[in-house]
Amino acid sequence: MARQRSQSVTLTDVARRAGVSVATASKALNARDEVAPETRRRVLQAADELSFQPNVLARGLISGRTRTIGLLTDELAGRFSIPILLGVENALGSEQMSVLLCDARGDAIRRRHYIRTLLARQVDGFIILGDSNDVRPSLTGDIPVPVVYVYGESDDPNDLSLLADDADGARLATEHLVSLGRRNIAHITGPENYRAARDRVASLRNVLDGAGLSLIGGEPLYGEWSQRWGRHAARMLLSSYPEIDAIFCGNDQIATGVANTLRDLGRRIPDDVSIVGYDNWHEFAADCQPPLTTVDLNLQQLGETAVKHLFAALDGQPSSGVIRQPCRLVVRDSTGPA
Repeated sequence: MARQRSQSVTLTDVARRAGVSVATASKALNARDEVAPETRRRVLQAADELSFQPNVLARGLISGRTRTIGLLTDELAGRFSIPILLGVENALGSEQMSVLLCDARGDAIRRRHYIRTLLARQVDGFIILGDSNDVRPSLTGDIPVPVVYVYGESDDPNDLSLLADDADGARLATEHLVSLGRRNIAHITGPENYRAARDRVASLRNVLDGAGLSLIGGEPLYGEWSQRWGRHAARMLLSSYPEIDAIFCGNDQIATGVANTLRDLGRRIPDDVSIVGYDNWHEFAADCQPPLTTVDLNLQQLGETAVKHLFAALDGQPSSGVIRQPCRLVVRDSTGPA
């Protein structure tokens, strides 16, 4: 049977085809419990045959919701925002909801402006996306709808913050190197004022201590999140500690720079030195020579999880505290198989 154009189809048409009242058709389409399964099946079949699309605006007036979520970020152009945003958008799209995106660019005045703007659009809830895993001031007091913080921890323990588990990621990386028989392991990472960098160092030390090993050089080398720093730091380390057989790097950019220096010095990867990166940034990890073993933060899943918790809060079941999402190790040629 040819389907009708959805623009001309109303709820009354669906109810007539299914042989039920308009009220029953509405309850069936909105998954209300008081509708019998067979009745719901007939209504859904009729809606499908007619290509019926519910009026989202009208539904919002009835339910008191606009079916939109505000996402406020501080680093839209950075490494972490886009994968998390994709996860949010995928989860919302499956529920026929929309996301309104605002980039505060780290500016407090711009951030307050966007909060007011999104509230004026009557969003149902907020997802606040940080630019690092560090603690940040809570914004919940200015927002009268549910809020979930992602990749940035609110300083209010009553808020819900979803973080990548950096300590867990460093554990995976270090245990992998130890399992390969590497005993002279060094660490090159980003600025020490990054909480993620400090958490990874602490976890690295715990694994090495458990294996009866010490970090080469005694301390990690803190610097920039860049290839240039990776090249420079690797040259310094190898000139002082030629016995190094593994380097765990704070991100994939650093690891790519380390790989460049190792090749320049005639060191074979992974035969002489194994390298592990962090982030699983495809542009670096997959194109590195050789391809880079690295830790994946599961950022898209982090966005989907944020939506799940926001939906629960909208249904009157909010959560609080800090949830750390496990990472996963992606093994490529820079370390070889365990």
